[in-house]
Amino acid sequence: MAQELKGGLAPLPATNKLGFYEIRMASVGGFGANVAGKILGEAGVLKLGYNGSNFSSYGSEKKGSPVSAFVRFCDPSLTVRVNSPVTEPNLLVIFLESIARTPGMLSGVGPDTTVILNTPMDPDKARDFLGLAAGTLVTVDAMKIAIEEKTRVNTALLGTISAVTGFITHDAVKECIVEAFGKKYAATVPANLRTFERGGREYQSKKFAADGKYKPQPFSRAGQKLGYLNQPIGGTIPAAGNSMYKDLTSCRSGYIPVLDLSKCTSCGECDITCPDYCFEWESAPSKKGKQEQILRRIHYQYCKGCMRCVLICKFDALKSHLETEVDKAVIENGYITGAKEAK
Repeated sequence: MAQELKGGLAPLPATNKLGFYEIRMASVGGFGANVAGKILGEAGVLKLGYNGSNFSSYGSEKKGSPVSAFVRFCDPSLTVRVNSPVTEPNLLVIFLESIARTPGMLSGVGPDTTVILNTPMDPDKARDFLGLAAGTLVTVDAMKIAIEEKTRVNTALLGTISAVTGFITHDAVKECIVEAFGKKYAATVPANLRTFERGGREYQSKKFAADGKYKPQPFSRAGQKLGYLNQPIGGTIPAAGNSMYKDLTSCRSGYIPVLDLSKCTSCGECDITCPDYCFEWESAPSKKGKQEQILRRIHYQYCKGCMRCVLICKFDALKSHLETEVDKAVIENGYITGAKEAK
């Protein structure tokens, strides 16, 4: 239930037994979840006067690694003595469709939770995609907005968060966006403000009742798999060849390289510059009968969309395309032959 606050502040839409409205953001490195959490926390505490806190949880600071951001708000008369991750969020924000079905993503989501998902799907399709038991589902194509405005998805999602929660005002968040980007990246402020405004308008929302279609996922804390009794020798990798299972699709920012084999000379410069070994080669005889290494395709499972290969290719055999506009057959095959367009 909403909590009436002192000092003329807008009431919080809902609070837990400790009096907090809690937000959990799920993302990967490179999409600005950490910055979004800071901006949201500063807007609520420094600009509006709520009491609260924010922090992020992540491992290595590199693109594609899992990132979670947590934000709490409460009445200014309450003291914040909680510093643990948010387990039962009032608002869950999923930054990427590609990570949405990660096991445990909906952990702790209940019928009163609002879930914001970055996706072009409408709420009905998104519910089936997520397997959401109950709650309010908000969908916004933040990636499309970010591509068109040449920004990141975080400011688009901040616009949606502000509109959906109601108590975090647009003006407060916009002021924090200007402060966050104004000193080092002043040129990006207008585009980020446009992205924010669009995120607050271009979304769809629908509330789903607990109709038994999907089972709820209560929060549960997983125990340790390894301890002092079964810890392998230091440096041991028990699953040999496990890099073949890696999936970097969640790292992409909307663009992928497309390989045109009709222009490719198999010079190998793309393979040298690729940080994730996306290119598949094959030994084949040349016209003179000599065995040579020939480039055959791109494995998009391993491609994070850094576009270094496009920059280094001298023969225009690799070009950047919007992933949503590329034929799925091209992504499956890993190349085009010149006659077939990427679109």
